Order: sequence, then C-alpha cells, then structure tokens
Amino acid sequence: MPYAPAGDGVRLHYEEAGHGTAILFVHEFAADGASWEPQMRHFSRGHRCIAYSARGYAPSDIPADDAAYRWEHFRDDALAVLDHLSIPAAHLVGLSMGAYSSLQAALKAPERALSLTLAGAGSGFEAARLQAFRDQCRTDAERFAREGGATLARLAGMTPGRIPFLVKDPRGFQEFYEALARRDATGSAFTMRNFQGGRPPLSDYAAQLQRLATPTLIVVGDEDDACIESSLFLKRHIAASGLAMFPKTGHVLNQEEPALFNDTLARFLALVEAGRWGPRDPRSVRA
Repeated sequence: MPYAPAGDGVRLHYEEAGHGTAILFVHEFAADGASWEPQMRHFSRGHRCIAYSARGYAPSDIPADDAAYRWEHFRDDALAVLDHLSIPAAHLVGLSMGAYSSLQAALKAPERALSLTLAGAGSGFEAARLQAFRDQCRTDAERFAREGGATLARLAGMTPGRIPFLVKDPRGFQEFYEALARRDATGSAFTMRNFQGGRPPLSDYAAQLQRLATPTLIVVGDEDDACIESSLFLKRHIAASGLAMFPKTGHVLNQEEPALFNDTLARFLALVEAGRWGPRDPRSVRA
C-alpha cells in the first residue's frame, strides 16, 4: 500500500489515478479516502487524482494520543501528501471536515492551491450553537470509544443532513452506512473529540477569508441545514467564490448526487484552468 509520511511520522494511505493537473480529494468525518471513488473514476480521465485517508482512518495510522488530532495536523497532512508526491500545487476538493482542512491549507500556503472546492462546510458555525456543538462532539466521542462501530454508524451516519441520502438512494446509503459501521471507532473518537470538537469556527477567519484570492467553489445541499449559513458566510467573504446549492440534497453531496457533483466541479475546474474564475465585480454588489 502507498503511504505518505506526515510531519509527525504518521503514515497516510493514499490512492492515485490518471495524469495531468492534480486534484487532491479530502474526505469528511463519516467517510475515508474510498468515498471519493465516483470522483476518482470521473476526473482521472483528464487529471492526476489523489484521495487519501486521514489520520485515524485505517489503513492510515491511528495514533493513540489526543495531541495527534489537532485541526492543524489535518491541515498539514493535506500538504504532506502533496509534498510526498512532489506536487507543487493542486485543486483541493474537500467535503465537510475535509473542506475545513482544505480551506486551512489554502490559508496557510495559498501557493499550493490552484483552486478550492468547499462542500458541506461549516457544521458548528453558528456562534449561539458553538458550545453545544463542541459538547456534543465530546459526548459522541466517548460513546464511539466505549461502544464501537455500531454506535459510530448510528450517531454519525443518521444525522439530519444524511437523511436525504437515505430517502433518495437507499442502496447507496446502505453501502455508506455499512462502511461506517466497520470502521475502527477509536480513530473516529479521537477525531471527533479533538478536531471536530476543538477547531476554531469559520467566523474566526473573516479577515483572512477576505484576503484569500484562490478561486473557490462552495457547494451545499438545500436540506443540509447545519451548513447553509456557513456556506453563505464563505460566499460573502471570499471574493473569488461561487455558490452552488443542490436541490433536495443533504450533506453527503459527492455520493448522494455524484453526477451533479461531478458536472458542477468539472465546469468550475474548466473555468479556473482557463483563467475565467475571478473575483466578484464590485459593481454587482448591492450597496
């Protein structure tokens, strides 16, 4: 199996396919690198595609230390995969937890991001709900560690934003749910407690987002209530951003609506690579 070494020695399992300009896919909390298969197959026809599993997600290493799961580790791991593969810059495509890490990687090293796709970003964004969100993350983490994969699947796989996937595509949802139930819940507990429950909210980065020049596509489902306001926040603050809202769609965008996701992403990447995705014209902003 191919592995990329992170800065602290953790090994990150990755897969790659295709040739051309690189796309790095960064997964969500309730998935792993394999969840990007619909995109790997589609985009590897014209790009060099890489999908990796985050620390805590087998077959990547699962460090047994809370200190190894800070949000900065996940940010730097994305860059470490690019370093290992000698890729100077790539299109970064992230879902949920992966969107947060992709955005942080672009804020830290903007020269490494040809573009950003931020899908389902920002659970825990609202200031009034932030502490309750963090408390719930820690409670869930304790249950994952104590009760294992079945509880992980029930608590993380049946959240409101995932129900549209279940309703729309029961067969696809069952595959997703069963994969989640098989996961080593230890790594998920570490990730939930430290990354999910400890990361700063996006609202803390308003000034940095306004300086971000990276072409950005924001994607959200109209039934992913936890991520709609945060997606609007990103649209308002990132000048070179566009917002796509998928109808009758929840949180698992790339698996729930793979054809629509692929088409939307392909159009975005084509415009970026043609130099046609610039910042918003100030004349279009209502005074």
